[in-house]
Amino acid sequence: MASNLAAPREPDRLPEQELRRLDAWWRAANYLTVGQIYLLDNPLLREPLRIEHVKPRLLGHWGTSPGLSFIYAHLNRVIRMQDANLIYVCGPGHGGPAMVANTYLEGTYSELNPEVSLDEDGMRKLFRQFSFPGGIPSHAAPDVPGSIHEGGELGYALAHAFGAAFDNPDLVVACVVGDGEAETGPLATAWHSNKFLNPSRDGAVLPILHLNGYKIANPTILARIPDEELRALFIGYGYEPLLVEGHEPDAMHQRMATVLDQAMAQIRNIQAAARAQQPGAQARPRWPMIILRSPKGWTGPKQVDGLKTEGFWRSHQVPLSGLADNPEHLKLLEDWLRSYRPHELFDAAGAPVAEIRATAPVGARRMSASPHANGGLLRKALQMPELGEHAVAFSQPGAVKAEATRVMGDFLRAVMQANAQARNFRIVGPDETASNRLQDVFKATGRAWMETILEEDTFLARDGRVLEILSEHTCQGWLEGYLLTGRHGLFSCYEAFIHIIDSMFNQHAKWLDASREIPWRQPIASLNYLLTSHVWHQEHNGFSHQDPGFIDVALNKKADIVRVYLPPDANTLLWVTDHVLRTWDRINIIVAGKPPLWQWLPMEQAARHCQAGLGVWEWASNCGDSEPDVVMACAGDAPTLETLAAVALLRQHLPQLKVRVVNVVDLMALQPSQVHPHGVSDARFDALFTIDKPVIFAYHGYPWTIHRLSYRRTNHRNIHVRGYNEEGTTTTPFDMTVLNGLDRFHLVQSVIEWVPQVGAEGAALHRLMQDKLAEHTAYVRVHGQDMPEIRDWRWNAIDQGALE
Repeated sequence: MASNLAAPREPDRLPEQELRRLDAWWRAANYLTVGQIYLLDNPLLREPLRIEHVKPRLLGHWGTSPGLSFIYAHLNRVIRMQDANLIYVCGPGHGGPAMVANTYLEGTYSELNPEVSLDEDGMRKLFRQFSFPGGIPSHAAPDVPGSIHEGGELGYALAHAFGAAFDNPDLVVACVVGDGEAETGPLATAWHSNKFLNPSRDGAVLPILHLNGYKIANPTILARIPDEELRALFIGYGYEPLLVEGHEPDAMHQRMATVLDQAMAQIRNIQAAARAQQPGAQARPRWPMIILRSPKGWTGPKQVDGLKTEGFWRSHQVPLSGLADNPEHLKLLEDWLRSYRPHELFDAAGAPVAEIRATAPVGARRMSASPHANGGLLRKALQMPELGEHAVAFSQPGAVKAEATRVMGDFLRAVMQANAQARNFRIVGPDETASNRLQDVFKATGRAWMETILEEDTFLARDGRVLEILSEHTCQGWLEGYLLTGRHGLFSCYEAFIHIIDSMFNQHAKWLDASREIPWRQPIASLNYLLTSHVWHQEHNGFSHQDPGFIDVALNKKADIVRVYLPPDANTLLWVTDHVLRTWDRINIIVAGKPPLWQWLPMEQAARHCQAGLGVWEWASNCGDSEPDVVMACAGDAPTLETLAAVALLRQHLPQLKVRVVNVVDLMALQPSQVHPHGVSDARFDALFTIDKPVIFAYHGYPWTIHRLSYRRTNHRNIHVRGYNEEGTTTTPFDMTVLNGLDRFHLVQSVIEWVPQVGAEGAALHRLMQDKLAEHTAYVRVHGQDMPEIRDWRWNAIDQGALE
């Protein structure tokens, strides 16, 4: 296809020696890539290739790999010539063997894995381990030095790259976007990340769109649309597209070197102008990007069995298969490997020759050795404000109301201010910072925005440190990239819509899990979620906004990766927020509401309660040190309110009933201590929940979750959970709890049903509760709001006589 894309300026031809070195590196990387996919033995082809030298199961992907290694070689040249600080984000999910090959050539892989040495024996181990039992994965997993992006699930490379560049003024992130990946929704949105990148304070991202034409078995859209459309698309996104196109190696090396030099010069000029505050430099710049057109499976077999392979989808995975039954394929594989002339690339011991070693940058300038790609090396603890300065003060439980997330917002404002100079803390979210009552952070910083700012706009700032875009995928990707390069952050989101990034959450959890087993991977700051506007406070938006199930997704991950917190009021939320911002290598999920709610624990008590994870609220209980007749347990702000209201009713109507109130703030505490680090021992659990008394558990989410966490406990058969039962609509706050049986009236009925000794008084109270439920239903449908006794309820109402 003839190209109408922007051609690079006339090239300054590479010196012959530089061209020879680039091509040698590329051939060596390609050889190592093919070897990883195919070979068990005979790594340097010192003897004719036999079937016993070949793996019995051929796994891995060749098609994208030669293009990735081509880019890697040229980025190395830029680093050497310009002393550039670069990392490489490999978007194509199946480029793992190429990335391993290049890190091996740089020497980093062997430094971190001495058994995979730079000699023939080390090469044999390198080949054998790839996609082999007990070996390494086929993607650019945490095992690969220099990787911050596995890419097994496509769509997130560009968001990760921009996340890495924020607040990293000297870093350039080269992000290779595969043309298959470019068809995903998250990637399409992530192109807009350039509207948030400030050249005076942030680093740069150099997107390299790798168009090799095909996915697994189909052509790719961007490789087939007319060039004028392709150019218009990226100009519309705000980039300056530069083209490298062809298949003849020497000409491609020349063009790629010219284009990369041009792109790096544009990046330096943009940053220099912005940092010198030149006129007009505060406007959003047009950043360069590269479009690389190269054949899929470049330098591989042209044809296999008479069918086109190079430049076609047949080269996507393993171009030659069935080698044991087809000697012709075995011969083709040997010819393919020898086409790279390995005898020129590796010396007698099997190490890369001096000409190749001279092509690599040195020390931490190697992309595989960059501390930015092992962010724990750069991570510094946040400077944290004093909790007491932000606490809600009161003397008695239920004496005051407060908006928990607004209190949290003031605390986060102080965190922003305390770390303003370090610039290592960001808040991300889909246009909900103010909606979620965190707007006090805007006293410390604005929303990042590089587009036009109108006079009437509020809280937009070129150097803002809050990132808002109406794409949960992009928010997640930004924050992951930010954390993986050594910084800290928080993702605030409506509870129901955090599900949009379920799969991204899964991938990050797997990354953390795998990283813990790799000695050289240093711990990174935890990924922290605030889920608010939650199921019980979304009565106005209705059923579509009512879903607490993200907790259940999280609980599928390994125990030591995930933490789930359900603070019942503002002070417990403050303590939890402070705690999670100090942690590392975890995913912390905080669920908290934003409406004004009664406050239960002064700061000192809140700290003790949160440190324990769960505990008895003596002030709400009436059993003292004796065994209760019933345990009223609760987890979550709305369940806590309804539990206390139910306890008040029980104390008014059944004063002889001994009730113990147990509040759970750390959901993982319900698990046995041998299962989760935060779990309580069986003895502690039995002391709280008894071994044989009914437990009426009011829970924020789906009831089965509590059973799942507590099924091993002695008294599990007596735990009766009320929670969200997928009943929702646009209604009143209290009616939401009634629809799901979580309200105070249903809770009282549960106590009566499971505590037989309440007798006739209990039966009468059960009927009264049924009458109150009917009264409630009639009232809300006439008046459109909850009954006054619900709206005006407060904890000290228990002293005002029985309910009429």
